[in-house]
Amino acid sequence: MEKTFIFAGFGGQGMLLIGKFMAMSCMLDGKHVSWLPSYGPEMRGGTANCSVIVSDDPVASPLVDKADVIVAMNRPSLDKFEDSVKPGGVLVINSSIIDRKAVRDDITVVYCDANGIAESVKNPKGANVAILGAVMQACPVTSVDSMMEAIRIELGPKKAKFLEGNKAALVAGMEASK
Repeated sequence: MEKTFIFAGFGGQGMLLIGKFMAMSCMLDGKHVSWLPSYGPEMRGGTANCSVIVSDDPVASPLVDKADVIVAMNRPSLDKFEDSVKPGGVLVINSSIIDRKAVRDDITVVYCDANGIAESVKNPKGANVAILGAVMQACPVTSVDSMMEAIRIELGPKKAKFLEGNKAALVAGMEASK
């Protein structure tokens, strides 16, 4: 088994972080992983994306040209990466802020109101984790328990206060995508 992911959005939307969550979660499951960030020179507001590869075998190269799953957190990311979803793959769109539908009919498209979901669980900054829940529902490569542990590890003690809010956003994102 090998699954490839691209998480894309503006800097500050947490795409690199949820990529780390996915990589750590799958690593906890005993899978081989690769996480490769890519971002512009701006700290916030510039483009930011990362590629994650999850495999039963060692990952030879971290580069992802065509992905099984792509998350588009904003319109520029959708415009840039829609064609990079493999036929039969999954495109997860943040319908909270993206004002267009996908144009492809050879992929599964999931529209996730990530910002609305995050607001509903009283975690307005958790839109990235809500959309991660939608990804997990569409492509279950790891368990919820492993993901919760990965989030705990990646947040670390300094950000532990955000753990419960992120757990709520993850579960709500999964539920909304059923």
